[in-house]
Amino acid sequence: MASSILENQSDLKAYIVTGPTSGIGRRAAFELAKHGTVVLVGRDRLKLDDVRKAIERRHHHAVSVVCDLSDIASVRRAAEEIVALRLPLAGLLNNAGISPRRSMKTALSWDLTFVTNYLGPFALTDALVPHLPDGADVTFVASAVEDPERKIAVAAGFRGGRYVSAESSLRGEWVPGGSASPTRDAYATSKQCVLAAAMEFARETPRLRFNALEPGLTPNTGLARDFGVFVRFLAHYILPLFAPFMKYWSTAKRAGRVAARVLINSSGQTGIYYNEKGQPMQGSARVRDPNFTGRVVAETRALLSTIPA
Repeated sequence: MASSILENQSDLKAYIVTGPTSGIGRRAAFELAKHGTVVLVGRDRLKLDDVRKAIERRHHHAVSVVCDLSDIASVRRAAEEIVALRLPLAGLLNNAGISPRRSMKTALSWDLTFVTNYLGPFALTDALVPHLPDGADVTFVASAVEDPERKIAVAAGFRGGRYVSAESSLRGEWVPGGSASPTRDAYATSKQCVLAAAMEFARETPRLRFNALEPGLTPNTGLARDFGVFVRFLAHYILPLFAPFMKYWSTAKRAGRVAARVLINSSGQTGIYYNEKGQPMQGSARVRDPNFTGRVVAETRALLSTIPA
């Protein structure tokens, strides 16, 4: 598969998309396939192949790479596999994410939300950066719930990112006094780290473009997978009907298009945080502080260095 893509598409660019089997990632993958080869990165081989075949039926090209973002060894293997494809890489969309209803741990007793949403994507990005050509684009899907001043997020029960340290986050420990639900603190903190990393990557690697996207409230995405049947029905079939009429709301289709547009934007801008309409916005005070973003990235790299290859 990889060799045929290289033979037939050597003049096209290649874009990596994590979490491409549903929601925003799936829509973004179809959009990016119009511009080149799409590298589909996810944990389920069968679902990845379904998306790949759907893209190929539209006369575009894709290749699947199996990767469990909650497993750093799997992330490292996936990065090596992507590099070995020798595709003309032009962009990486870090889209994959989870928001479980209850606190969950990995086999190593790590907080599943933090690892899947942040540590895994960070490790993938850090491994791929040396192999990305000058001018390549990296976009992180963040979330405005990281901001404790975001009124709609507060109304939904979030209290912003509660970052203590990378090691504390790995254990599922957050600054006290947050949400009534630890899962909300885990999600908000993971997304605050995502946004901090995007801003810090932009500062330390000016030869590449690093940006972030707040996709808007998109109830019909894979984030609703762990909720009950009734909530999933509302999220997928009822709530999206109201998206055009409500502030901050979007749909997977619209958010996927915006994500693809941000990734292939030729403006050359870096270190920008975009809202659901693709317009610049501000993150929380913490992610606007270079001291905080630098600390998050330094602690993340130190933590990853302790994880055996």
